[in-house]
Parts: sequence; C-alpha cells; structure tokens
Amino acid sequence: MTRLVHPLVRDARGGPLRQATWDEALQRAATGLQAVKHAHGSQAFGLFSCSKSTNEMNYAAQKFARVVMGSNNLDSCNRT
Repeated sequence: MTRLVHPLVRDARGGPLRQATWDEALQRAATGLQAVKHAHGSQAFGLFSCSKSTNEMNYAAQKFARVVMGSNNLDSCNRT
C-alpha cells in the first residue's frame, strides 16, 4: 500500500482523480462545505471526533463545527 503525498481531486462527478496543489484541494473542500451550509443550513453539518485525539485537536474540531459551520451537531466516543 502506498501513502498519498499529494491531494487528489476530481474535475467531474465520477471522473478520474488527478493530482492537485494543496491550495486547490483546500479551496474545493471549503467551497463544498459552504455549498452544503448555504443549501441546507448549518444543521446539515455534523462532526465526529475521536477520543484518542489530543484535547487540543478535539477543541479545534468543536470550535470549527460551532464557530465556522454554525452547528452544534458534534459527538465523540469519549463517553464509553
């Protein structure tokens, strides 16, 4: 198994993957998240974080979900 070292994107739905720059890949991800938020509202977004992540990573994840996406739909497996 090989590790991906460059982001891959599709130009058309179901089309082949092609190598992209990090800026292009992050811009596409941001555009996609904004499109879902605008089309369906903030509550269409949810986030699941892992209890094995650091507290700082979980804090950043919940901050992103609440502040950037405007959603309280977040969960983790911490309660087990």
